[in-house]
Amino acid sequence: MAFAERLRRARGLMADQGVDVVVLSVGADLPYFCGYEATPLERLTMLVVPRDGDAHLIVPRLEAPRVVERPDVFSMTVWDDTENPIGLARSLIGPADVVGVGDHMWAGFLVDLLRVMPGAEFRRASEVTGPIRQRKDPAEVESLRLAAAAADRVAAEFQRGDIPLVGRTEAQVSAEIGRRLLAEGHQRVNFAIVAAGPNAASPHHEPGERVIRPGEVVLTDFGGTMMDADGVGYCSDITRCVHLGEPPAELTDAYDVLFEAQAAQVDAAVVGRPCQEVDRLGRAMIAEAGFGDNFIHRTGHGIGTEAHEDPYIVEGNHQLLEPGHAFSIEPGIYLAGRWGLRLEDIVVAATDGPDNLTTADHHLAVIDA
Repeated sequence: MAFAERLRRARGLMADQGVDVVVLSVGADLPYFCGYEATPLERLTMLVVPRDGDAHLIVPRLEAPRVVERPDVFSMTVWDDTENPIGLARSLIGPADVVGVGDHMWAGFLVDLLRVMPGAEFRRASEVTGPIRQRKDPAEVESLRLAAAAADRVAAEFQRGDIPLVGRTEAQVSAEIGRRLLAEGHQRVNFAIVAAGPNAASPHHEPGERVIRPGEVVLTDFGGTMMDADGVGYCSDITRCVHLGEPPAELTDAYDVLFEAQAAQVDAAVVGRPCQEVDRLGRAMIAEAGFGDNFIHRTGHGIGTEAHEDPYIVEGNHQLLEPGHAFSIEPGIYLAGRWGLRLEDIVVAATDGPDNLTTADHHLAVIDA
């Protein structure tokens, strides 16, 4: 089973790094290693993974019915509201000098652990879990491919003009994109950016009540979570642009630059290449065309059980791409107060070359307005 194998690999890295126990609470590590996604409550949920010993999942009693028990992966320990869950966690952690703590554990729980384990050294659990989660196995790549294909279908509808734009607010279009993602098999919508005209120059624009008008570029960047057979969610993420009516030459020229830079970056995302070199390649092409100051973010982020995770495609990241690394390639050009453009795919580094999971038309779609 995948979970038992993942824990086996985690224990191997724990031994290499001198970590005695890893404790995981809310966040993507928990479902990845045991198949249970905790509700982010004030009540403690924690997976305790000793380097030498059995894993234990601590859950509040009212949440226990949601847990799919997996005796070959963990033992479940239930606590009541009148009990002290930190004391319970401390007893299950046992003797430990070095503790790896999940990056998304609530600070209050960590403070409580620090109090009951005053002599222990605390580290980020991601030093153990990150290298494992970064390298997707074939089943994980297939889960990402299914999620990407569903997002592709919605993007294609957007590009064909099947989603009405003119006269609607950004928020209304965002809501429709979210509904279509769910209809295509996603269990959750993580985000659905819709940015029209000058709002497209804000990369993380929040869709609002602005009405979309003819003669504008509309940028949409959306993604969600699709569950695999074990109930572990894998994310989609795609960005495409349309123009409502004939676009001006300045905008099409800029999009041509973006199109070529993004394609070159996808082609360059080969096993063994440093992440920063992929970023540098497209950034140089955009800068050469005179838009260097208008590309204001990194090229990409890793993706898997989280929409943003390692590895990051950014200057300063010397990490070499490895088989199974999955990440976005999404350069952008933004002219504040006027318009913005971005083009995003999800790519998996593979031994036989980059595997682009998103196939919706990469050209700037023009819709009659």
